[in-house]
Amino acid sequence: MSKSKPAPSEFDLSAVEWVVSSHSGGGGDCVRVGTQDGFVLVGDSKNPDRLPHVYTPGEAKAWLLGAKDGEFDFLLGL
Repeated sequence: MSKSKPAPSEFDLSAVEWVVSSHSGGGGDCVRVGTQDGFVLVGDSKNPDRLPHVYTPGEAKAWLLGAKDGEFDFLLGL
């Protein structure tokens, strides 16, 4: 049985090692990602005080593989 997904407020966000894409150009126009307790956290680099979205590794993997395959290109008019 998998553990239930915690609410964003249950994480110690100060302990997360956040990563931002090099494609953001350092202008703060990027999401940031990190992990804690086996979950993937996705937050807004411009608003670091906002709570992040929480995903299971399976959810994050499905999204990332879909993005790599171009399944979401339409969102940016690509």
